[in-house]
Amino acid sequence: MSHENHLRKRNWQPNQSQEESFIVEASGDGRRLDKFLSEKIDSLSRTRIKTLIQKGHITIDGKRCLLPKKRLKKGQRIHILIPPPEPLDIEPQDIPLTVSYEDEHILVINKPPGLVVHPGAGNKNGTLVHGLLSICKDLSGIGGKLRPGIVHRLDKDTSGLMVIAKRDEVHLALSNMFKERRLSKTYLALIKGHVQDREGLIDLPIGRHPAKRTKMAVNFKDGRDAVTRFKVLENLNGSDLLEIRLLTGRTHQIRVHLSHLGHPILGDQTYGGPKTLYVNGEAIHIKRQMLHAFRLSFRHPVLRKRIDLTAPMPEDMKEIYEKLRRDTGSI
Repeated sequence: MSHENHLRKRNWQPNQSQEESFIVEASGDGRRLDKFLSEKIDSLSRTRIKTLIQKGHITIDGKRCLLPKKRLKKGQRIHILIPPPEPLDIEPQDIPLTVSYEDEHILVINKPPGLVVHPGAGNKNGTLVHGLLSICKDLSGIGGKLRPGIVHRLDKDTSGLMVIAKRDEVHLALSNMFKERRLSKTYLALIKGHVQDREGLIDLPIGRHPAKRTKMAVNFKDGRDAVTRFKVLENLNGSDLLEIRLLTGRTHQIRVHLSHLGHPILGDQTYGGPKTLYVNGEAIHIKRQMLHAFRLSFRHPVLRKRIDLTAPMPEDMKEIYEKLRRDTGSI
């Protein structure tokens, strides 16, 4: 078995350090260390790999490398030390959460808009993680002390379904399902204007914005593959209601792709979405991006049964939708 396959298939051992090493093949020559490793090691996110590099847990030919952007050469030996998850230091908080599904392995939450997923700069309290810890004591630790159980995330102002892992091996299985596109996520979005085609595929690479580092953008030079499928459900006043499926999982993918097409999501001011629409002389004010993860479908990684869940459009989005569909003849 190759080192690559060994990394992919090895079981995670909770509360133990893991060590792996392998040789850079010809395909890795000239690649960035962080990008190379994120493609080779399914069990670790690129953010996690970057953190490991910066903390000195990765060596190249026996020398510690602290630069995620380090360019690799064919024949180099990379050694990785993956420390055990850090203990939690977050106090549980009583935050109302809607549980759509739960068993001993996973939890599915219908996240309300306006709720930050995990603690960070400017959000030390009141996050989804704080609320999860109050209702679930046995979350996976692979995400680190600030992201227990978090397999994927939704932006603060995006609502909808999120799956949470209770056990480390389940966390890894779900992460691989996301990467291998074996977990289906479907969204609803209200957009500016009307798209030309009733349905289509957006296949444009996404990376950091070249000038504004807090934003993402279509980036043909340094971007990663990003594929979004859309379908028009209804034509509204100055807007379309879209059903959207993600075939990849890049940061801000839906928001960036739709903005690039000239149809940003209503209320998404970061990517050009209007915060006010005028319909028949009435000003419709939009306080957040109108994006909702309404369906989650996957095969349970342990029980092997099919999980297919939906979450209704949240009230604030439903209110905007109802105002935009007046006199349009929509069903």
